[in-house]
Amino acid sequence: MGFFAHHAACDPKNPFGDSTVPDSKNMSSQAWQESVTAEELLGSLNEVERKFAPKQLFVVGHLEIMQEGARVSIVGSREASDVGLRRAKKLARLVCERGGIVVSGLAKGIDTAAHTAAIEVGGKTIAVIGTPQSHAYPKENSELQALIQRDFLCVSQFPEGYPVQPKNFPIRNRTMALISDATVIVDAGQTSGSISQGWEALRLGRGLFIAKALTENPKLTWPAEMMSYGARVLADESIDDFFEFLPSRSRAFAFDELSV
Repeated sequence: MGFFAHHAACDPKNPFGDSTVPDSKNMSSQAWQESVTAEELLGSLNEVERKFAPKQLFVVGHLEIMQEGARVSIVGSREASDVGLRRAKKLARLVCERGGIVVSGLAKGIDTAAHTAAIEVGGKTIAVIGTPQSHAYPKENSELQALIQRDFLCVSQFPEGYPVQPKNFPIRNRTMALISDATVIVDAGQTSGSISQGWEALRLGRGLFIAKALTENPKLTWPAEMMSYGARVLADESIDDFFEFLPSRSRAFAFDELSV
């Protein structure tokens, strides 16, 4: 059977359970994060890309990572299955081994698996978060977020003091689709938030790939609908085609060696 085939108490004052990122306390936002436009981060945008592009992005880490390989979003359910977690980790390792950058949203489940697998194999990763840079959601990922901010790149469109609320995360997903050359949904139910990123990837003309197991699940209707709009199946036998789809990238434009 192929790899992509089928197989805490709530604080009322802090309902999302986010926490302050280690080492961000006592730092002004000017001292530890940089503000850039989407075009400064990505280069020239077309009309479709500009429609939902944030006017401002707050970045912490090494901006040069943006130009060091194809950027692949690996996304899926927070309540992922064991098979889904293994699928995310294997794909993250493959992306890094072939010189790509793993992009994900620092949520629990698939996102955490993708980020950690990339780091463990010595690859690079970009986190696109739904909170200000000084806060982590979920709170158990605060140390992982701090590591990514220090050694890799963390991107947010939410300024310091912006409240953490449900609407942040589908907005974050749109931005993650914009930043990525391709999005792969590796494990998601019928109402997963990652579905919104899939639709945005299609709207942008980015590659959207869906793990074969999801396309064969009769309980899910969204894979077939997305495939009718151009999404592709990702299976063991098509993994080489997936990597051929990705752009090769060198540093097309310089960032003045900014590392914030």
